[in-house]
Amino acid sequence: MAQVIADRRDIDFVLYEQLQTEKLTEHERYKDLNKKTFDLVINEARNFAVKEILPTLADSDTNGARFENGTVKVPESYHDTYKSFCEGDWIAMCDDPEVGGQGMPLTISQAALDYMIGASFAFVAYGMCGHGTGKMIEIFGTEKQKKLYLGKLYSGDWGGTMVLTEPEAGSDVGNLSTTAKKNPDGTYSITGNKIFITNGEQDLTENIIHPVLARIEGAPKGTKGISLFIVPKYWVNDDGSLGEKNDVVCTGIEEKMGLHGSATCALSFGSKGNCKGILLGEENKGMRVMFHMMNEMRLAVGIIGLCNASCAYLYALDYARQRKQGRDINDFLNHEAPPVPIINHPDVRRMLMWMKVHVEGMRSLIYFVANCFDYELILKDEKEKAHYQGLIEILTPIVKSYCTDRGFDACVQSIQVHGGYGYTKDFPVEQLLRDSKINSIYEGTNGIQAMDLLGRKLGMKKGAVFMGFLEEMKKTATRAKGIETLANLGDSLEKTGDRLAEVAMQLGQKTMTDMKTGFAHATPFLEAMGDIIMAWMLLWRACVAQEKLLDKPKKKDINFYEGQIKSAGFFFHTILPVTHGKMNAITQASPEAIEISDAAFGG
Repeated sequence: MAQVIADRRDIDFVLYEQLQTEKLTEHERYKDLNKKTFDLVINEARNFAVKEILPTLADSDTNGARFENGTVKVPESYHDTYKSFCEGDWIAMCDDPEVGGQGMPLTISQAALDYMIGASFAFVAYGMCGHGTGKMIEIFGTEKQKKLYLGKLYSGDWGGTMVLTEPEAGSDVGNLSTTAKKNPDGTYSITGNKIFITNGEQDLTENIIHPVLARIEGAPKGTKGISLFIVPKYWVNDDGSLGEKNDVVCTGIEEKMGLHGSATCALSFGSKGNCKGILLGEENKGMRVMFHMMNEMRLAVGIIGLCNASCAYLYALDYARQRKQGRDINDFLNHEAPPVPIINHPDVRRMLMWMKVHVEGMRSLIYFVANCFDYELILKDEKEKAHYQGLIEILTPIVKSYCTDRGFDACVQSIQVHGGYGYTKDFPVEQLLRDSKINSIYEGTNGIQAMDLLGRKLGMKKGAVFMGFLEEMKKTATRAKGIETLANLGDSLEKTGDRLAEVAMQLGQKTMTDMKTGFAHATPFLEAMGDIIMAWMLLWRACVAQEKLLDKPKKKDINFYEGQIKSAGFFFHTILPVTHGKMNAITQASPEAIEISDAAFGG
């Protein structure tokens, strides 16, 4: 089995040829960095991922997190690896050096995560969750809170969580029942129960900082009355030392389909009446704070989808090149013909091509959104900053939903390429499939993301954000139309973008007259928009590749560039026509799913 997690040639292509990431170093924030530094970080990430994280993958699946007497024991293989993870300063790659970060662009961190999450998300999540907690404190915390918590969270000495979900309030966060009562000393007494808390208890770090959503007594109902509290596992004294254990109890962990190394916990706060927390941000503004972490995590979950797809594809490709079975179809009637590697078989090539184009398209999309974050941060012009912020807003639900769905689909295709062996534990794709399913549920289900796209994102700034996104796509279409070999694809993308705008308008109008029927088509619309974004990204890549071919590159680069052009052609000729069918179906606004009676569902 080849230990290939991600294609470095493809990563470099996106970073340096498609997005021209080196241009970031022309700006003050990154002026001390260069391509050599970027490559060094990515090389180190790959080496660490392959040599240290990847060996924990199968072990953590077999010997997962265990719940013992109120505590959680993570897989033994995690301990030394986590220590190295922290020593490598991987947790705060993009944060300011003044708060313990490496100061890297987010675009470069995506390449590092391509390897590390690809090696094992269950492991990397222990650091990522702590980073998310730290980021909320960095943005919304008081100076004292930053001093007490930030360094330990960004270094990985302390872990973090995101404590939202309750048994009766899953996606409906506004219905939570956890309460907070203000004490004379300014702390709050927290009481309530939470479930599905990733890494809510573990034995990797000496402390865990829980950001907990709760309602202060007398606060308004719904999300408008929710506040956010820092609730440490061990109380942190004013001098930074650890005090007494807080009244936070893990009551159990979930037995999951996958991600066995990641502890998914049920937590009880204040069961003994002595759970203390401190307010983070303002009273009744907790959702505003939490959304910062949720948006960060939604993009991260999209990256997981890409990583799952990348690993699944590369495993399938390696297997297809080595596994010999069946005669070449051109020699099918010749019983003396030798068996050939299954990559020679047309249907296997079709499955591999399907995986290839989606991995390439998703990588470009995710790195592009990271690049938007970088430019939104460093640019001074408010209009330019708003443009990039708009792209981030409208593409976030696509990254989260489309990439996680296609990541899972790629695992399915990979198992199919492996045949019967893919369904066994002899090959890693079986675990990949199980580990990847949660991604469409994490951080707001994909259905909720689709509703957010349709109900909120398309109408932002009276539709100007959506139109700005369409203009970005049109730039690539115009570029392709100026290249003889890609002109027909450029024309196709332009027309498809126009069609998407028509469908968006019709569906938006439908939600105003028949909201339920309109939102019943939110997911198909997100899928269609995701397909079209893949077409955009692949055509953008093909434009770069075609222009590079004019420079008479080396043979290995010729193969790569020609592959990019074939990827775009495959997507436009075999997948995009189906997308047009999806859009036609959406405009029909079929009401049957809404009109059918509950009894008629059967069962």
